[in-house]
Amino acid sequence: MATAEPSRLSTLRDDWRTLKTLLPWLWRFPARVVFALCCLLGAKLANVSLPLILKHIVDHLSHPHGQLLTVPVALILAYGALRLFTTLLAELRDVIFAKVAQNTIRQMAVQTFRHLHELSLAFHLNRHSGALSSDMARGTRGIGSLLSFMLFNILPTVFEIVLITVLLVTLYDWRFAIVTLLTVIIYVTFTLRVTEWRNRHRRQMNELDSSANAKSMDALINYETVKYFGNEQYEADRYDAALARWEDASIANELSMAWLNTGQAGIIAVGVTLLVLLAAQGVVQHRMTLGDLVAVNTFLIQLYAPLNLLGMAYREIRQALTDMERMFKLRDIPIVVADRPDAQKLQASNMEIEFKQVNFAYDPRHPLLHDISFRIRPGQKVAIVGPSGAGKSTISRLLYRFYDVETGQILVNGQDLRSYTQASLRQHMGVVPQDTVLFNDTLAYNIAYGRPDATEAEVRQAAQGAHIFNFIETQPDGWQTRVGERGLKLSGGEKQRVAIARTLLKNPPLLILDEATSALDSQTEQHIATELLELTQQRTTLVVAHRLSTIMDADEILVMDQGRIVERGFHADLLAQGGTYANLWALQAEPSTKN
Repeated sequence: MATAEPSRLSTLRDDWRTLKTLLPWLWRFPARVVFALCCLLGAKLANVSLPLILKHIVDHLSHPHGQLLTVPVALILAYGALRLFTTLLAELRDVIFAKVAQNTIRQMAVQTFRHLHELSLAFHLNRHSGALSSDMARGTRGIGSLLSFMLFNILPTVFEIVLITVLLVTLYDWRFAIVTLLTVIIYVTFTLRVTEWRNRHRRQMNELDSSANAKSMDALINYETVKYFGNEQYEADRYDAALARWEDASIANELSMAWLNTGQAGIIAVGVTLLVLLAAQGVVQHRMTLGDLVAVNTFLIQLYAPLNLLGMAYREIRQALTDMERMFKLRDIPIVVADRPDAQKLQASNMEIEFKQVNFAYDPRHPLLHDISFRIRPGQKVAIVGPSGAGKSTISRLLYRFYDVETGQILVNGQDLRSYTQASLRQHMGVVPQDTVLFNDTLAYNIAYGRPDATEAEVRQAAQGAHIFNFIETQPDGWQTRVGERGLKLSGGEKQRVAIARTLLKNPPLLILDEATSALDSQTEQHIATELLELTQQRTTLVVAHRLSTIMDADEILVMDQGRIVERGFHADLLAQGGTYANLWALQAEPSTKN
């Protein structure tokens, strides 16, 4: 019991925090919210008036004046008009509030989407994209459910309960109000307690659903790898096992819902029976008319219909809050790499980069970079080489500020990298990564992604510079050729040429080539090398290279090993030293020598 109470209090705190987060978004349209609430209250007032009119109709018909039985046409017309008025106000309320609800959903979804892009690379490397997608989808649906049921079910139902209770006390016996209130209290208490119990099953279902989606998406994205190893059945079994756990949780959820619905129906049945019995006694004792009996019965129908809906609405709200919980937790994840409050926009046509005694580790238990210091002056080309795992690509990630250094400094034009906004800093950089990932869209879209506002002529020019123009023109769909998930329809060389094209289109003053030609054949590499040479002469360039033949013209070559710079200098000087660089050169030259 001691452990359950803090959990319940924590859940309530999370729920209130969620509601407080949503309220400011609702009041961005105060006129619409107020008008919708007025329509809501008007509809409930009209609805509550119906039993009173029905009472007078019945009394009029049961006690004819003299020997003539007249039809109360005016009362019947009023009854029909109020029925129509109730529906019209409810529909008008929905139309007016639709803008508020849909805009709130859109803004919250976009904010979460932006926040995810502001989180560090480390966060995204440790997350399943399928789980993120599921959390966001359920969260946005939950916002719609919460707004709909909270404003248009809970509030009007409470208002109607209070109004009917006051009418029962005023027009009839106080016992009617007592039975009504006791029934409502027992019903609400039962609903809250059972729903909280059911909510555990819902949370478990969400977690298992996200897990199953993550496994399926991971297997589908890595389709080729699955095929290479013949693991189709293995992946199907993993997915089936995840769905089996979800199936068990879903069945438990349905059983708990059946228990809830049965209990609610029993409470309502007892309450209705007692009230009808009191009304019947009143008629027999001539304290109430037949019209009063009809009115009380109609009041009960109108009261317990929304009360029954209240139980369903509360369940939906609790489920919506549960669904939103994961999305809001994503929004609460702190931004590790954030702009300083006084960060300035970088505006420069030339770039000078300096690393000063930089140390870094992805995992504190395993330091990666040790005392890295070098400078790239404007217009210079500096290359970094070394064996795999030496820390070469980490330097470009630090420069792009995917991570912040632990000790030391990275200076851009003489100022600390962190003194600039990340957006302006990255706007001045162009990266051709080692592992090129493309969007599942057209070739034209993926190239234009380097500068979305570029003209068609500029996109074509960039494609020509990357030597992919002719390839695109020969495709059946031309520039509208879709590249597939992560660019799987293209070869490694084609993907890398697309990456080079969009970087050319961005036209940045700082160019980072991270194994930019590693997936190209020798002929294509020679063609692109000419373009890159012309491009790098006008820009500050950092090259992370595997093929040493591509960086012979570098102004300085940094040789890294185990996170340290062990050698530096020109190509010829490093060969003359006969050290690590000379050994790497000899290893790469050996296959061609044997041939």
